[in-house]
Amino acid sequence: MKRSTTTFIGTSVLAMVAAASLGAGSASAHPSPSGNGAERTVTLSAQLDELNNSGASGTASATVRNQKIQHIEVHAHGLTPDAPHAQHIHYGQQALNECPGVDLDTNMDGRLNTVEGIPAYGPVVVSLNTTGDTTPASFLDVTRFPVSDNGSYSYSRDNIDFTRVAGTGYTGGGGTAKQIADSIREGEGVLVIHGVDYNDNGVYDFEGAGASKLDPNLPAEATDPAVCGVLEVDK
Repeated sequence: MKRSTTTFIGTSVLAMVAAASLGAGSASAHPSPSGNGAERTVTLSAQLDELNNSGASGTASATVRNQKIQHIEVHAHGLTPDAPHAQHIHYGQQALNECPGVDLDTNMDGRLNTVEGIPAYGPVVVSLNTTGDTTPASFLDVTRFPVSDNGSYSYSRDNIDFTRVAGTGYTGGGGTAKQIADSIREGEGVLVIHGVDYNDNGVYDFEGAGASKLDPNLPAEATDPAVCGVLEVDK
């Protein structure tokens, strides 16, 4: 029976990513933001650069206050045309909170899969869906992620709440919404867009790179990271 290439939704996938993120190598401890600065409104921006030789790039900007993203925009181009692209904000206290390099290609197959990138960018803390739930539970709900128009899309959304994500909080914390929001305001969030058509046939299939490390029923092309950028504090 032919495996589906159009739907990749499931709690089993989420569990695998959570397990991988908690098993990632520790980086230096991230101090807890303190004082009035933790409540201020902060504007962040990111230059999105290609991963996996995708040829894609873009920009992102976000305004964050308290435990909410008041507004976020993502503008990307050079992506797989007319295909859905999962996009997220990643963060983890035990991650480097940066974009991954080729040194994380641990199986040496010439590409970075999503799990290999977790020690660099951390687990998902926000799903940048077009509608509905934005928690990590929706991180692969393909029906609610942007679809590129000839390889490009512009995304915007308001009033996204941070939520508790176990295992992501700074030292002494448990991954509460406030801890994650504080860290994103400090410039430790990483925005990643997924979806790479390795064999340039216009669809996500198993012929391009086999099955995803997240779920053997999904093509790796649908879940491998295509672009990445750190949401840095605007000066």
